[in-house]
Amino acid sequence: MAAPLPRQLTFQDLEFGLFCHFGPNTFLDQEWGTGAEDPAIVNPTDFDPRQWARAARETGMRYLVFTAKHHDGFCNWPTDTTDHCLKSSPYQGGKGDLVEQVAEAARAEGLALGLYLSPWDRHDPRYPDPAAYDEVYLAQWRELLTRYGPLCCCWLDGAGSEGRVYAWPRIIAQIRELQPDACVFSMGEPDYRWVGNEDGLAPDPTWNVVPRPQDYLNHDQFFTRPFLESFPHWMPAECDARIRANWFWNTYDLPTLKSTERLVDLYYKSVGRGCNLLLNIGPDTRGLIPDPDLACLSEMGAEIRRRFGTPVGRALRGAPSERAGDVAPALQSGFAAAEQANTESLELTFPAPTPINHVILQEDLIQGERVREYIVQVLPHDRWEGVYVGTAIGHKKIDQFPTIAAEAVRVHFRQSDGKPKLKALAAYCV
Repeated sequence: MAAPLPRQLTFQDLEFGLFCHFGPNTFLDQEWGTGAEDPAIVNPTDFDPRQWARAARETGMRYLVFTAKHHDGFCNWPTDTTDHCLKSSPYQGGKGDLVEQVAEAARAEGLALGLYLSPWDRHDPRYPDPAAYDEVYLAQWRELLTRYGPLCCCWLDGAGSEGRVYAWPRIIAQIRELQPDACVFSMGEPDYRWVGNEDGLAPDPTWNVVPRPQDYLNHDQFFTRPFLESFPHWMPAECDARIRANWFWNTYDLPTLKSTERLVDLYYKSVGRGCNLLLNIGPDTRGLIPDPDLACLSEMGAEIRRRFGTPVGRALRGAPSERAGDVAPALQSGFAAAEQANTESLELTFPAPTPINHVILQEDLIQGERVREYIVQVLPHDRWEGVYVGTAIGHKKIDQFPTIAAEAVRVHFRQSDGKPKLKALAAYCV
């Protein structure tokens, strides 16, 4: 049975992150640059990633991923590998470093930092020569991995690289050597995978284990040969999505801001299906998140807290049960009984009939995911009633059903690989 590495579990615990695309495209109303953009165009007037990071933290996000270099090849830091970078910009007299500012802001707000470095480079004249460009790309990653502190992830975007084979063994070895706790996204020897769309939507179920290469991989050249030959893999999914229609800020998609209801639905269908959610907001030409986007993000965070901030009952493995108001959930004994029984189940009781309509389950994943099918049952009077049947639980599963006044709620494990282990069970009335 495939099981996660510690760095993968740490990354899955981050759950919810902010993606920020910023660069020449921001100033030119475009999504994909050609590489011919003049670096002088990158000159934000009020660049303040602390504003981004603060908004992310207040929304409940735990990590921030920044585009150090997009496909246009412009580097948002003073790299030694090319002049197509911030050194050639008037920003701070050519002495600025946007990556450094973002890294400092993330640390100040307690967020983990991830960096995006596009392998595809539409500017660099060495790109047509794979051997020469591999040295450039390695050097750029070396700078990012050594200058800006700990990284939670290295984001490798496969867009534009179809048919191209990079020096993946060397690239991945360098990441592992210089940032062993960082997870690699999507390419080389990835620790986590793209969910398959840019809408923030995970399928139900979404399993953490990928049994065969063809279940996930479309282009073999994106990966190292040992990786291709070593399936199955523990490879959780990340759902990337945009708060507007585009990744970079521009003037023509201002009416496309998603509603709070839509964003909360994305949360249900990503984090609530065991995946990470990486929600993109493009800072504007000032270097600030626009006010409407900030307000939408704030409303999203407030609604998630309203729904899931205070359970009516919760039991945690290895910790005292928690109370919500005067409702006392039932006990750690529920976990012990589930582990010892032949017919596995886990029960949470209430001292009086209590309205509930959501259950959040979290599986103990240290030894892998074991639950294959389960049913959520409630006890409204003297007879148990099934309200939800599911398969994958994984890192976190949000199950919703019609409101019912329950004396107890339980999870019955119908199928599992070995004895199932949950680390948390919580009930809510939304």
